Amino acid sequence: MSPGTGEVYRIDWLPGTDVLHGVCHCGAEHTAEDPVGMWEWMLAHPEGHDNAEVVR
Repeated sequence: MSPGTGEVYRIDWLPGTDVLHGVCHCGAEHTAEDPVGMWEWMLAHPEGHDNAEVVR
């Protein structure tokens, strides 16, 4: 197994909704209903990560 980068990405489902809330390792936040869109946002770092944002 290769060593990890130490970067933590977190995606939580908001109960009672279809909304996902993601927090990047840099602290930026994003919400989305599409899991693929959420991961694209997460992995596009640093694009779209200039500051914390909430997008629905």
